[in-house]
Amino acid sequence: MLEELSVRNYALIESLSLSFRGGLTILTGETGAGKSIIVGAISFLLGAKADAGVIRSGAEEASVSAVLRLGGGDREALDWLSGRDIPVEEDQGSAEVIIRRNIKVSGRGAMYIQNVPVTRNDLEEFTAFLVDLHGQHAHESLIKKENHRRYLDRFAGLEAEVLEFNGLFLSLSEKRKALEASLSSGRDRETRLELLNYGVQEIDAAMIRAGENRELEAEASRLGDYEKLAELVNGAAEALYDGETSVSALARRARNALDAAAGIDGSLSELRRRMEDLFYEAEDISGEFRSYREDLRFDPARLSEVEERLNLLYRLKKKYVPAGRPDISGEEAILAWREEALAEIEALTGWEENREALKAEISALEREITRRAQALTKARSAAAERFAQAVTGIIRGLGMPNAAFSVSVAPKGKEGLVIGQWGADEIEFRISANRGEPLKDLARIASGGELSRVMLAIKTVLSGAGGEGSHTLIFDEIDAGIGGEVALAVGEYLAKMGEQKQIFCVTHLASIAVRADNHFKVEKQVAGGARGERTVTTVTELSGAARREEVARMLAGDAGGSAALAHAEELLSKYGEHG
Repeated sequence: MLEELSVRNYALIESLSLSFRGGLTILTGETGAGKSIIVGAISFLLGAKADAGVIRSGAEEASVSAVLRLGGGDREALDWLSGRDIPVEEDQGSAEVIIRRNIKVSGRGAMYIQNVPVTRNDLEEFTAFLVDLHGQHAHESLIKKENHRRYLDRFAGLEAEVLEFNGLFLSLSEKRKALEASLSSGRDRETRLELLNYGVQEIDAAMIRAGENRELEAEASRLGDYEKLAELVNGAAEALYDGETSVSALARRARNALDAAAGIDGSLSELRRRMEDLFYEAEDISGEFRSYREDLRFDPARLSEVEERLNLLYRLKKKYVPAGRPDISGEEAILAWREEALAEIEALTGWEENREALKAEISALEREITRRAQALTKARSAAAERFAQAVTGIIRGLGMPNAAFSVSVAPKGKEGLVIGQWGADEIEFRISANRGEPLKDLARIASGGELSRVMLAIKTVLSGAGGEGSHTLIFDEIDAGIGGEVALAVGEYLAKMGEQKQIFCVTHLASIAVRADNHFKVEKQVAGGARGERTVTTVTELSGAARREEVARMLAGDAGGSAALAHAEELLSKYGEHG
């Protein structure tokens, strides 16, 4: 459950701290007030892609943090943390987890779970266990058939198997390409072998050592600036041990004086000991520095040798390190090319033997992929009917009483088994919105409101009706294109969901807002400050008269009208628990 949210310098938000409870939480406000900015800040925190454009004008960075409460049903999330050694203390079946993310004007950012740095993918993966966010227009993703397969696989619990299948399919594709390449002409192989062998010999002759480029650059800098370095070294020697006012001379004088003084006053013994330590430390430093000074020589021949070696390393890196190589040192990249070249030489040298082995691997992979594709088809077909029934049951309670939702699992090819990277199935959602109408593609549904309700039903089914799955669901304007009785049905349904899960909903409809267990109003205000007047987004929790006025505004655009206030009072009394 999302318990606390803190936002700093995100879009129009300057500083915002909110506390949340369970149940249905509604966010309302005028169009353009910034309701979707709140959702955007949460999306940013959950790992969505972002750039410096989200930073409030004039600020150096934007930051969002949250406190999440994990319960016994969040075992997957707790295991995920444990597997990455991220500490969390469980107390009486629950645990508190703090996540935070920032982004600076440079575009660089940082993400943390329990003060442990993580990647954006890590953050996205972890929060997916706990929060499901349905943004504006997300219902339009239902039109894309490639998403239908993802939804069904998630419902059927096949995501891990499908990812493994995809990995095998990609491996098969690579092996087929390798086989095709191995069948190229002998002349091509010989030319390639000649180039690879020459490269390996050139690198071996250079006797490259990892890390030497950095050492050579440091030596070149020292030799190239010899005069300045010598001047500085002589100055340091003067201060350390040359002359009567050097550190060593003064330390010796002070030590001798304190020796005598401590013989008169024993309380000076500790100072005498410390002074003696200082004296020996100065002598030690002076000794080491003398050795450095004595060894310091200007060697133009060595400078020329170092520069020549650096030029060689540069040429080899230019020649053998391709663009886009991982960020490793030049020498390591050159040596990595050498290892790859040796492996390719071995493969090309024994190409006949390798080709037969490759054919055997391809045959084995084809059999395994066929077996797995058939198993996926069987599992998807079994889950499709259950998924369709679950979605149909929900949308019928959302103002579509005669609707029927169907999931088609059909083979990709008309003749024979055709297998793609996700299996052998074409998966498509279809719907009949009214009695007597045939099932149609979702893309042919004219009403955005119907699509919104279908997506709400799918999200509900995927999140788990019995308390499993994500415990926090966020809907940004799920009410698009609906009103009247349908809005009442959606509001009632969201309220029922709020009895089992924490639900957030951004809405423009009063008939949904009155169902809230917790009601927040988002406003855009003009505030003064050191930079002059600035527009800021604020959020206020409503209750009593303030909530009644907000519902009246949503009904009639007039928060103070007597008719609107009376209607608001009626709705809150009829549907709201906190009216």
